[in-house]
Amino acid sequence: MASRAVTDFPLKDKIAVVTGGGSGINLSFVRLAQAKGARVIIADLRLTKEAEDFLAGAKETVIFQHCDVVKRADLENLITVSQKHFGDVPDVYIAGAGVFEPEWSNFWSDTEEDGYAQLEINTAHPIKLTRIALRALAGKDKPGVVLIVASIVGLLPSYSVPLYSATKHALVGFTRGMSYADRLEGVRIIAICPSTVMTPLWTSRPELISQYGLVEQVCQTPSDVATEMVALVEDGTKYPGGTILETTLGGTHVVPPPEGYELLKAAIERTSWIPGEALKGKGERGGL
Repeated sequence: MASRAVTDFPLKDKIAVVTGGGSGINLSFVRLAQAKGARVIIADLRLTKEAEDFLAGAKETVIFQHCDVVKRADLENLITVSQKHFGDVPDVYIAGAGVFEPEWSNFWSDTEEDGYAQLEINTAHPIKLTRIALRALAGKDKPGVVLIVASIVGLLPSYSVPLYSATKHALVGFTRGMSYADRLEGVRIIAICPSTVMTPLWTSRPELISQYGLVEQVCQTPSDVATEMVALVEDGTKYPGGTILETTLGGTHVVPPPEGYELLKAAIERTSWIPGEALKGKGERGGL
């Protein structure tokens, strides 16, 4: 089978949907994408004042769509919104919405009876969005990119925030596993793992800044990370499917696969069931 790998993918004239695009890193990405000629859907619960001001000046190239990422129907609706406003399904999907150990879903506070809402927001939503993207892009027979915003804590152990860490570790594993979608389905699935970034995730909870002794001098800016996100989306030769990019104040680093992966890769490919065309058969949700 010929490779369908997504290589150069300039944002100009593309449609991008960005969950959590109402603030922080994701809003910075929205700004950069729009400046490069993309049309963008901000999918969020609400907009910050900064986002409202930006949207007011963006004319019709950027729109806001209320979206609760826990609800699959809200995520599915983003495809409909894109077709209605921009005439096609999105080309780029940024799974950026997330929460950081809130009191209402926190391992140490232990306030929830069944499940963890943090898992639904941080982990289940990017996985669902990826599945929705695969179906939407296959239906139009067009290539695309899914960029998942993970965290450097998804590469490291963390006793203080174990649930948040677990949600981000899961995203790293999921992204690596979906590397095959690049050459088989023409959908490049990648992830970024920033170190601490001064965003509303922190500034809206000053007690956290005090608790973790956070100072601005050790934090990346949202625009720093968003710039690397743009590079990840656009340069498929440098960043193929399955890429995990770590970003810190010291620069960027592509995280290598686990030791011994190359030795196991051939065996994995022989024994893994790779869906490919099988996913395009009719199913409950209408094929791929």
